Amino acid sequence: MAGHTAAVVKSITTLVDALGTGLLQQFGFSNDTRETLRATARLAAYLHDWGKANHQFQGVVRYPLRASNPSVQPQQNPLQYPQLIRHEVGSVLLAWEFRNWLCQCPNADLMTAIAAAGGHHLKLGGQQGRNTGALGEIREGSGDPYLYWYVHHPSFHKLLRYGVRTLGLPQIIPPFALIKWDIKTIKDKRDKVLNAFIEWEPDLAFLAVVKALLIAADAIGSASAQVSTNIQEWIRSELENTLTEADLQKVIDARRGEYPLRPFQIDLKDKSKRVTLARAGCGTGKTLGAYNWALRHGIGRKLFFCYPTTGTSTEGFLGYVHNQVESELLHSRSAVDLELACTGEEEDNGDGAVNEAAQKLEAFKAWGAKVNVCTVDTVLGLLQCHRRPLYCFPALAKAAFVFDEVHCYDDALFGALLRFLKVVKAPILLMSASFLPAQVAAIQQAVAEEIAIIQGPQTLEDLPRYRFHELAQPDWERVQQELDQGGRVLWVCNQVDTAIATYQQAKNQGLQPLLYHSRFRYGDRVHHHRKVVEAFKQNQPVLAITTQVAEMSLDLSATLLVTQIADPAGLIQRLGRLNRQYCGHALDALFYPDDKVGFPYSADELDAGWALVRGFVGQLVSQAQLAAWLEKLNTPHTPKDHFVWLDGRWKTYPAPLREAGYTVTALLEQDQEEIAFLKSSQLMRYTIPLPATKNIKGWRRHKSGYLIAPKEQWHYDPNLGAFASRQEVKL
Repeated sequence: MAGHTAAVVKSITTLVDALGTGLLQQFGFSNDTRETLRATARLAAYLHDWGKANHQFQGVVRYPLRASNPSVQPQQNPLQYPQLIRHEVGSVLLAWEFRNWLCQCPNADLMTAIAAAGGHHLKLGGQQGRNTGALGEIREGSGDPYLYWYVHHPSFHKLLRYGVRTLGLPQIIPPFALIKWDIKTIKDKRDKVLNAFIEWEPDLAFLAVVKALLIAADAIGSASAQVSTNIQEWIRSELENTLTEADLQKVIDARRGEYPLRPFQIDLKDKSKRVTLARAGCGTGKTLGAYNWALRHGIGRKLFFCYPTTGTSTEGFLGYVHNQVESELLHSRSAVDLELACTGEEEDNGDGAVNEAAQKLEAFKAWGAKVNVCTVDTVLGLLQCHRRPLYCFPALAKAAFVFDEVHCYDDALFGALLRFLKVVKAPILLMSASFLPAQVAAIQQAVAEEIAIIQGPQTLEDLPRYRFHELAQPDWERVQQELDQGGRVLWVCNQVDTAIATYQQAKNQGLQPLLYHSRFRYGDRVHHHRKVVEAFKQNQPVLAITTQVAEMSLDLSATLLVTQIADPAGLIQRLGRLNRQYCGHALDALFYPDDKVGFPYSADELDAGWALVRGFVGQLVSQAQLAAWLEKLNTPHTPKDHFVWLDGRWKTYPAPLREAGYTVTALLEQDQEEIAFLKSSQLMRYTIPLPATKNIKGWRRHKSGYLIAPKEQWHYDPNLGAFASRQEVKL
């Protein structure tokens, strides 16, 4: 314990020193805060594992020795007799007993250090995304009603002397009289600490930063015992690996080829502020402009490029920085995406358990990467205490940020963005096809300084790209006509079941459609994604039948769009895939009804969608017209405004970042034999999002934590995806 504690103290010291004044500037701290931050972070690291010095924890980790209950035989698993309290709660209680000594640590804020120490495993004050308000559970009836503290053990004395020598704590260490605590004693002491926490008024941003530093330092401190590398030198070298002008120019030149940058892309660099809004439609070159923006704001920093979905982040990675600059793709399924995208396998073909080890390893890659392309959750998840962004915190603390497709954020995600803008003082670029006036006002209020709004290339946005047609039902003759002329048809349905049925109808008519939706095994989904994207790059006819996944993750240019009616924002996203590479004239978009009102769109949303379509029928429509129409739409929004990392105060537990969805991530019962011996990290390619209906209550769980969908309820075909047993599907 003393060795690990020393490693974490060294790691957190190196982190604070390596990040330096940049860390203070990133969160708006004054230079006077530096010594307090350093001392408090070191004290938190010193205290974080104190709670392991009790007989129950030691019994568990020393398995197969006897655990807390004397009746447990060596052959029995001591985990069947759980500890009365978690070790990090023990750290809080034990530190509180030594508070009169610990509060003399020079320059340190003891309450902040204790709160950070108690939350370093993300289980303090909440569980399963809910605020319990409790300072840890006491597991009565666990088999042992007493807790014995090993505070007189030589190893703990060594730890105390380390605090004197390293942190400057007083030489005289106070005695600790009561080493045997019964359940009543534990409750009484817990309640006293809880009352102190309730009355405490912390600096929320300061506390949040110390929490994140400790979690990152604990992760790297654990790794230091398993490698021969000098971890402190590794930390410094990884964090000092930042963007140069040459790095960014290489990305820009590779993407633009022989064409010069557009004035809009140049303005993103020359006319930007610390926080800049880029308002431009699909296909106008926002992403290339963002890398030009980074020439002004990203040099000497790392860059996090954030997309709404795993699909868009993968495409952004492969299309811009892969093999161009030291970069990483960060999202929960990135390993599968890159394996299937780069090995040729495609030619052959916070649900589930938390894999902490895999997330730590992935986060460590982000520390050294100059560019991290990721889902927005990798950054904004920090506000809800998600593991990946907490492990990535040292890189985040030295980064500039680009957030793309902001108009697609739900109220919870947009609220998190506003809070991030308020707290983080880094260079930030927000990109969207449109910003509602209320959104701009909210962004301005959060930033509290002048922002820049850079408009997209007006000549491109004013081009007449679309002709709208309202239909009572799909026009298969028009689809066939387009294909006969060598066209590329994108068909978007609102539900997976509808997409499968439409796909089968197309097959019955002698067509050769592609099918892409979310309800495939993830490995199969990546294959279908790549197949659609590649097909649209070829100069030959193609029909792709998809769902809402096409709205953002598919970077393609169709010559005909067929779509069910949806909400206005969704329709505009779908239209962004039509005539994306402008052909010189307007192309047809065919809209037909969705009879399944209520899911995923309400009747009001569908009515608003029809209002958009009918407002432009008979006209040649541009992206600028659609953006202007959407910005006039007076849709009430209430962004989320409570986030655990900041507003939880002493509490630290993961909570949802986005609004609740309609699916759960599951494994199929028919795959159980094939995946029986796979590691948790290898299961990702077999996961499938399935509707979260009442039927899932009786489903078993895999040992990894994923639900298992019974084969009597869900069937699967690699070409169709998962479908309910009640569906009539022709295989």
